[in-house]
Amino acid sequence: MRQYDDPVEVRRDDAEDPEQFLWRGRLWKVRAVVAHWIETGPWWQGASGRAEEEAGGSLVDLVTERELWRVEAGRGIPVDERESQRETYGVFDLSFDWTDGRWQLVGCQD
Repeated sequence: MRQYDDPVEVRRDDAEDPEQFLWRGRLWKVRAVVAHWIETGPWWQGASGRAEEEAGGSLVDLVTERELWRVEAGRGIPVDERESQRETYGVFDLSFDWTDGRWQLVGCQD
């Protein structure tokens, strides 16, 4: 699987799974969710693993969290006649970062 760090726009379905995404100017429609998991950041890289919040003095985890989906997706609207005759699909890893609300395409196998 090739690794990427590309921003994508994602539309979710009623179950909050990715339904389609726009990557490098192309629309991809999700055919199936292959896997879904949550990753946390390397907590051991922080000075103590925790930091004291200024307002209120409570402790806040420095662990960042992102949600990942491995999806099988096919091209959406064909650009030209040749592309409409050729079936194009791939397996993609999409990541949603809870800290900043951004979607990224982090892996692709086509």
